[in-house]
Amino acid sequence: MEDFDPKEFLLFALHHFGLEVQDQVGKMVYLKQAYAVEVEGKNLFKLLQEGQVVAPFSDVEELCTFIKMDMQLNEES
Repeated sequence: MEDFDPKEFLLFALHHFGLEVQDQVGKMVYLKQAYAVEVEGKNLFKLLQEGQVVAPFSDVEELCTFIKMDMQLNEES
């Protein structure tokens, strides 16, 4: 598992969680509601919303769960 592509892993996880990717450019992956994820390393992902850093994540599952929950909260308000 040493030679995995972190961006491909992220894309797989986003799809698994039902999070639609709108675009991808270089190490950036763009989602709905102005979310973006920057792949910074094999186990480091930076979540942004509207260009502002929300938090770094080292666990892709935790990242996807956070995005899904935050999107749901934003839709309710």
